[in-house]
Amino acid sequence: MADTAPDLHASVPPPGAESIVFPFAPPAPDASVVEVAPGILWLRMPMPMQLDHINIYLLRDGSGEDAGWYIVDTGLNTPACKALWEEVVATRLDGLPLKGLVCTHFHYDHAGLARWLTDRYAIPLWMTHGEFFTMRALGERLPEPAPEGLVLFHQRAGMPAERIAKMLAGLRKDPFMPPQPESFRRLRAGDRLEVGGRSWQIVVGEGHSPEHACLYCAEDAILIAGDQLLPRITSNVLVSSMEPEGNPLQLWLDSLDRLDRLAPDTLVLPSHERVFRGLRPRVAELHAHHRQQFDLLLAALAGGARLSAFEAMGVLFPRQLKAAEEMMAVGESLAHLAWLRYAGQLTRSLDEDGVYRFALAA
Repeated sequence: MADTAPDLHASVPPPGAESIVFPFAPPAPDASVVEVAPGILWLRMPMPMQLDHINIYLLRDGSGEDAGWYIVDTGLNTPACKALWEEVVATRLDGLPLKGLVCTHFHYDHAGLARWLTDRYAIPLWMTHGEFFTMRALGERLPEPAPEGLVLFHQRAGMPAERIAKMLAGLRKDPFMPPQPESFRRLRAGDRLEVGGRSWQIVVGEGHSPEHACLYCAEDAILIAGDQLLPRITSNVLVSSMEPEGNPLQLWLDSLDRLDRLAPDTLVLPSHERVFRGLRPRVAELHAHHRQQFDLLLAALAGGARLSAFEAMGVLFPRQLKAAEEMMAVGESLAHLAWLRYAGQLTRSLDEDGVYRFALAA
């Protein structure tokens, strides 16, 4: 699935907040590139959905016969993206070959062409262990009937049966499911990739995906942030049937705090929207946004009210949602409820109808 719920959340800076600066106009999703630093090109691939693009970064490496380019992320498994890659390689890389592919995480807008690119250009793939094997585990289409655990998870969230059926039907029709790469080279937190005279440290984030790899060059203060830090919308952070008792929002907020320790003038290269400066004010905005979401839920539960995750979704996302958006919104509502429950502010009980309901802790 795509990794970022399109405009489920648009974080608004608080009054008086330090500004976020966008130093470059973005490239069009037509094989155009923008150089954001020497040897670093910004490319966009189109996505036929509300969130209509993904940013790709190309890193020049080596000299002479060893010169070439590394790719960070891939775009969707579509004919349009494959054609754009052919054009980029033929016209934008100074006649130099591709040398390798880094995928920040497993979601298919980031890794959907990993198999095609590694086969087509005979290059290796770098990913973290958690991302590669999650990608492999989720690489098959949803069977019919759906796994009992998946259905039960959404039943316990309070989702009506007809909505569950509609959501699962939509997942089975997903047109972007890609073939899976067969091998990878492992990235670990703290590892360094030496590319183009820069030392890129692997900074791992959690919550949005299991082991998301960001790349940070301390010398030039450049962060290839993937989906861990976006300039306007927030990354989708959800509780899923794979880890129903997880607390991913705590993991994600902790990951933001790790990024907040980087140089304040860092140039952030995100996977969606525009390249920006203002890492620390953006982290502050995101913390404030989620505090606001917590407050909305606590207010809705005042006076002895009890809510299922599906009902909480109506509090956090008070608008009509498409089936795919609804799946992410239920999961994100559960993530906020889980954070409050683990913080001791909510209790959870399984009612006679088989639905978990949340209430304020005494």
